Amino acid sequence: MIRFEGVGKRFPGAESPAIEGLDLTVPEGLTLALIGPSGCGKSTTLRMVNRLVEPDTGRILLAGRDVAASDPVTLRRGIGYVIQGVGLFPHRSVGENVATVPELLGWTRARIAERVDALLTLVGLDPARYRDRRPDALSGGQRQRVGVARALAADPPVLLMDEPFGAVDPVTRSRLQDEIRTILRSLGKTVILVTHDIGEAMRMGDRIAVMHDGRLVQSSTPEALLAAPADAFTERFLGSGRALRRLDRLRVGDFATAAPRAGEAPTIAPEASLQEALDQMLASGATHLAVGSGSLTLDAVRAAARAEAGPG
Repeated sequence: MIRFEGVGKRFPGAESPAIEGLDLTVPEGLTLALIGPSGCGKSTTLRMVNRLVEPDTGRILLAGRDVAASDPVTLRRGIGYVIQGVGLFPHRSVGENVATVPELLGWTRARIAERVDALLTLVGLDPARYRDRRPDALSGGQRQRVGVARALAADPPVLLMDEPFGAVDPVTRSRLQDEIRTILRSLGKTVILVTHDIGEAMRMGDRIAVMHDGRLVQSSTPEALLAAPADAFTERFLGSGRALRRLDRLRVGDFATAAPRAGEAPTIAPEASLQEALDQMLASGATHLAVGSGSLTLDAVRAAARAEAGPG
C-alpha cells in the first residue's frame, strides 16, 4: 500500500505549489491512474514515491514505512519504473536491458538468465527471437514490452508508470494496455499510472485520482467517477461522452442472452467490453453478435448505455 499524508511540493521560483496538501491512498494490489491536465502535478506525485523528487511537507508511506527513511538507491531498486519512450539502453541487448536491476542486486548468471526468459515470455516476446536483439531493431510496442519486463525483473511489489504508452501508435496502444493490465493484475502489483488519456485511465485503473492545480479533486472507482464527477472541472475534463466511456467498463458476457439469434453474426468474446461490441456492430452493420452459444443485441448495448447514463 502507498499512502500520501499531507504532501506538498513547491519548486524554486514557482508562483504556486506543484503539490499542495495531498492525502491519497493506493490500496495494495490495485492500479491507481493519476489523471489531469498538463502541469497539474501528477508526474511530480509519482516521482516523489521513488524520491526522484523530494516533498517539502508531509510524508509518503510505502508498506507502512516512510520512504524518506530509505536510502534512495536501495528504494529505487525495489520499485519498478516505466516511462514514456521506455528509456532502454541502446548499447545493451533486450536480455541485458531486462537484467539491469538483477545484476545490480548481485543475482547469479543462471538466475538472471532464467528470469529474463520468463519475463520476455510473460510480455509476449519469444526469448529465442528477441533476447539478443538491440532496442533499435524493435517496434515501439515491442520496446514498451521490454520496458515493462525490465521494470518487473526484480519482482518489485510497486510499479510506477509515467505516460508509458504515449509513444506507441493508437492501434498497438489499446492492445498493449489490455495485455499489461492483465499481467499486472495477475501478479498482484500495486501500481501508480500517470496518464493524460481518460480512456487509458478507465481501461487500466482500478481507481482513478483526478488532479487540478496541484490538488487532489476526486479519487474513486472509474464507475463512480463517471457517474458522479465531484465538480464542474472534473465534469469538463471527463468530457461529454461519459455514458460511452462506461461501456468500456462493462463486459459482454454480463449482457448476452443464452438464446442464439437467427442468421450469421460476427463473434465476440464474453470478456470483451460493451464498447468493443458497439464498435464491432457499427463497423460491420450487424445488429447482434454471437457470444459463445448465445448472442448480444444492439438493443441490449443501447439499454446498458441508457442505464449507465442515469436520469437526465
